[in-house]
Amino acid sequence: MNIPSAKPQLIFVVEDSPTQATRVQYLLEKAGYEVVHCRNGAEALHQLESCHPSLIICDVVMPVMDGHEFCRSMKSDERLRQIPIILHTTLSEPADIFKGLECGADHYVIKPFDEELMLQRIRTVLAEDGSNGPPPLQTQPDLGITYGGKKYFINAERIQILDLLLATFEDIARKNKELEQINQQLKTALETNKILRGLIPICAYCKKIRDDKGFWQQVECYVQEHTEAAFSHGICPDCACRFFPDHFKK
Repeated sequence: MNIPSAKPQLIFVVEDSPTQATRVQYLLEKAGYEVVHCRNGAEALHQLESCHPSLIICDVVMPVMDGHEFCRSMKSDERLRQIPIILHTTLSEPADIFKGLECGADHYVIKPFDEELMLQRIRTVLAEDGSNGPPPLQTQPDLGITYGGKKYFINAERIQILDLLLATFEDIARKNKELEQINQQLKTALETNKILRGLIPICAYCKKIRDDKGFWQQVECYVQEHTEAAFSHGICPDCACRFFPDHFKK
């Protein structure tokens, strides 16, 4: 007896960039999810009238209706507010976190996203027990936070705030690790890019160079060891006349 496979979970991807949307959609479908693409928040709200996804991944900067406005509209609707939203954003400053909390976002994924981290974040959100949905609206007082001269009023559970902060920390830690790898690559490149500097002791007669260990080397040997240069030997006119006077005349 064949047991029918479970229906794949539906995820809305709200993204105005065709390139970004295609990349996210390909990643999710490859992982076994069903995907509906919406070009902005208004289009996503219209789609939500006919079907409810398990999760929404939403860009922040979009025309018609941006991610914050869309998130705020969704979370103020009792029929939709239980659907978790992951904001897909550059997260350039701390105020972005407060804006996300203020509008009711559940998680963040920072651009440019790491594919494995994106899937991990999705699995985490979908695995959370949301069967009973969040508490009714206005059951707790707004939390006022002032940052950069602006006050943000956040109505969110402490666990939701913790989730967002941990998600942000996780993304920042990944960025720092990438920067460390880039710095190491630059350090290695600088070490291999050999450049001669400083005072070089050279014999006034034979033109040999003394190295750091006190040994005297031909100029070409010393230069090849300390730079990326190579030599192609020839003979100058003066030396040609000096050493081969019968064949070369000035």
